[in-house]
Amino acid sequence: MKKIFFTLAIIAVTLTFSACEDSLNIGPEDYYGSNNFWNNEAQVKGFLYGIHSTLRNSYQMFFYLGEARGGTHRTGTSSQNTSLNDERIKTNNIDKNNTGITNWYNIYNRLLNINLFIIKVEDINATPFLTDDARNGYLAQAYAFRALYYFFLYRTYGNVPLITTVEVLNGRVTANKFYIPRATAKQTLELIKSDINKSETLFGNSTLIPSRIEWSIYATRMLKAEIYLWAAKVPVLDQEKGGNADLQVAKTALESVVGNTNFTLLTDFSKIFSDKSANNKEVIFALRFLDKEATNNGGEYLYHDQVFVNQKYDHSGNLLGDVLNLKSRGGIFRHEYKFDLFLTYDTKDIRRDATFFDYYSNNTASAGQGLLMKKAIGSINSTNDRIFDTDYIIYRYADALLMMAEIENGLTGSCASYINEVRKRAYGTNYGPAVAYTDGTYAANELAILKERDKEFVWEGKRWFDVVRLRDAVGNSLAFSPNANYPTGTPLIPSTEAYKLLWPVDINTLTLNPELTQTTGYD
Repeated sequence: MKKIFFTLAIIAVTLTFSACEDSLNIGPEDYYGSNNFWNNEAQVKGFLYGIHSTLRNSYQMFFYLGEARGGTHRTGTSSQNTSLNDERIKTNNIDKNNTGITNWYNIYNRLLNINLFIIKVEDINATPFLTDDARNGYLAQAYAFRALYYFFLYRTYGNVPLITTVEVLNGRVTANKFYIPRATAKQTLELIKSDINKSETLFGNSTLIPSRIEWSIYATRMLKAEIYLWAAKVPVLDQEKGGNADLQVAKTALESVVGNTNFTLLTDFSKIFSDKSANNKEVIFALRFLDKEATNNGGEYLYHDQVFVNQKYDHSGNLLGDVLNLKSRGGIFRHEYKFDLFLTYDTKDIRRDATFFDYYSNNTASAGQGLLMKKAIGSINSTNDRIFDTDYIIYRYADALLMMAEIENGLTGSCASYINEVRKRAYGTNYGPAVAYTDGTYAANELAILKERDKEFVWEGKRWFDVVRLRDAVGNSLAFSPNANYPTGTPLIPSTEAYKLLWPVDINTLTLNPELTQTTGYD
């Protein structure tokens, strides 16, 4: 923490506005706190674009904190004989000396910018040129972003330092002023709920969707539903489960999304990721990637010609060339999903072949099974090159439906209709009674919702959080269930290591801030 805040105190606040529509000149070190900024609405809007851009730059946070530990990734050596990344995280082999991530995943750097924005925009004297409606709209987005980042910290670490000010503006630059202890988990969740509720209130009666790559009231309500769904079901240290009261809040938040004519499931599952999000009615909020601006790591899930072309076979025994038209732009194969996940898809489920391409090391499809993940395959640009510009989707309509299924299950209602709405799209003309879901016991419904989410949200940063949140018959996390892993038989985490639901803090961060303590269980 000392490193984060002392460094930032020296350089004040800097942002990269690579996604901004308005170019901004970078001034002196304390530019954003001085008199040559915050002078007009274009600067406020530019700063908010910068906050959006910073989230895009942080998009792998969703993978590392929300998916990698979820048991769907192969480890060790890939089916193309390349070494795979992040084995310690993917196998949950973390401890206080090997934490997998460091420095709170740099989230506090992002929070400092958001805090400064909130302070300046809330202060009428600092930004007198803003109308009330404009001020409320900007703050609604900023409070939502702060809630989002703290929600990631809460689900990852439980209790964390709570910082809502920018101390350098108050003349506090002595290093020890930045030694901040961890709040309780209860206090952390209270801040998150407070911020997301402020966001919803500030949006007021707004129904505007300016762009699906710009935060809206509907993104706030999706995040609110997710926060309260987690709070209802997951006890975190001193914070007990909120139960039905929180489930009802989550349901109310989703009721403005489910059935809203602004959103629908696309008929063709693959189009969700090939069409740009601004024109895609399934998307509620996404991070935009564009050629010559920013691209993602989609190539790390695909083949490199030297270890794939004319060496692998499809399931019909055909020798494969550049089957996905990568044009020699595939990356070094660093992430591969488990074949056991692929085998859980029904052959008539269109999500299987829209998400994965399966291949084999011989022409009988009997050995060397491997998977390419196609969701992030990107597009061909104007120079006829493959670029990885697939938008990263944070919230889409299928998520609203399956969260509603989970809420109804918790409230002893029927979840089948929401699951089946997703399955109807997945099976198309093959949908019928044989594949329709029928309500079962609470535990059976929870596991069915998890498996449906597994098929639906590959690469979308949800699996680890899903498996932690969903419950078995006695209320324990499915992270401890042998039925929730791939392959089944052993749990992701044994119940004797329940403390691993939260991450340890790295030694360097603890050393730099003497007020910090290690995450419970890792000492």
